[in-house]
Amino acid sequence: MTTSRALFDLDSTYARDVPALSLPWPAVTAPDPRLLVLNEDLAAELGADPAVLREPAGVSLLVGNNLPDGVTTTALVYAGHQWGVYKPQLGDGRALLLGEVVDVHGRRRDLHLKGTGPTPFARGFDGMAAVGPMLREYLMGEAMHALGIPTTRALAVVTTGAEIERDRPLPGAVLCRVAASHLRVGTVQYAAASGDHTVLRALADHAIARHFPDAAHADQPYLELFRRVVDAQAALVARWMLVGFVHGVMSTDNTTISGETIDYGPCAFMDAVDPATVFSSLDTTGRYAYGRQPSILQWNLARLGESLLPLLGGDGADAVEEVLASYPAAYERYWAAGMAAKLGLSTPDPALSTDLMALLHDQHVDFTTFFRVLAAGTARDHFLDREAFDAWAARREALLPADRAAVATEMNRVNPVYIPRNHLTDAALEAAEQGDLTPFHRLLDAVSSPFDERPDLEEYGKPAPAGAHPHVTFCGT
Repeated sequence: MTTSRALFDLDSTYARDVPALSLPWPAVTAPDPRLLVLNEDLAAELGADPAVLREPAGVSLLVGNNLPDGVTTTALVYAGHQWGVYKPQLGDGRALLLGEVVDVHGRRRDLHLKGTGPTPFARGFDGMAAVGPMLREYLMGEAMHALGIPTTRALAVVTTGAEIERDRPLPGAVLCRVAASHLRVGTVQYAAASGDHTVLRALADHAIARHFPDAAHADQPYLELFRRVVDAQAALVARWMLVGFVHGVMSTDNTTISGETIDYGPCAFMDAVDPATVFSSLDTTGRYAYGRQPSILQWNLARLGESLLPLLGGDGADAVEEVLASYPAAYERYWAAGMAAKLGLSTPDPALSTDLMALLHDQHVDFTTFFRVLAAGTARDHFLDREAFDAWAARREALLPADRAAVATEMNRVNPVYIPRNHLTDAALEAAEQGDLTPFHRLLDAVSSPFDERPDLEEYGKPAPAGAHPHVTFCGT
């Protein structure tokens, strides 16, 4: 019989290095686990044979059941600021870390199972997950990966054979998430709040070894860790902004140390440009709106800096402030460079880019569509106030390289045709809950090659029809 040892060589360096921050805990038994979706390319990257993962032992592993001796699933504990309110203990309420693997490129990756039942951190919830939200996380992760944005990804979604109760009975599922790690700002907050500096130091040492090993040789390794996280997160949020992505719940427990996007709950891609865009049903104040994401990220990083202070010595607060003060310029640099590429410019022009965003907002232009039609030379047709567009376009025209065909080609390499449009995503997930995965796979195919326009996918490149209901998401993942 094939065992998980044959599928993955599972390790647990985090549990060994920082035992105070995880708790051995078993998954509930899935009555009838069946593989729904398998990411074969990712499986191969992790060194696993996709065919073996499809066998009963592989499917069982993907829900955390029938594990061999030596493999122990653990629930991770962390704290976090959610909606600006500090929660001293959160943690994996319905998820378990299966273990770590070293992939074919030599990178250590977490295998994390979501929907495996309640843990001591479940806060009264059932710990289960439904098919729709798990497929949503799979789809979003693959779309972001294809766009070149650092992200967790899904290896598989497995139906459990159990129904779960929400506003209506739904088919249960487990998602296997792959991440560089599951270390969060909230993890560091929890360790700092424990008052045990040996735990905080062990966590920081583990984070350095795993994500920024050369930082260990810096004069102040823990300050350098902070500096690296600030830079990684500035680059990440700039990339979100460049594609119109709205995370939805930028709590400190959803801000990674690695600089990967994590937790695709109430997230979506903006259609018409509007800084106030929110999709979460809970975000009634716009705390995590599209236009506020960069500043919220800086707020989260300030909480990380505070948590590292016990390791930084007497002048640590001043050093943290200095690093944190570098964040706005780093973000602007990443965003301006990205906008220059989207506009076909050889050098950034922040004023031109900022004025464009204001123009797109005023004219209610679809963000994703605009850059493709700009490359095609037909952008003017998408504006009601064409004189306003002409004035902006003349400024851009003066900055363009001479070879306009080459400019268009380069623009189309960074500006997607296909994103998980909200109306298409909703329709695909509704069909999947009824047992029809065809729309899901078709949408997945489109967003997995987002820059290559295909005539058979024309409807996937269009925004929602006029008059469509506003898109709202919930914390379902």
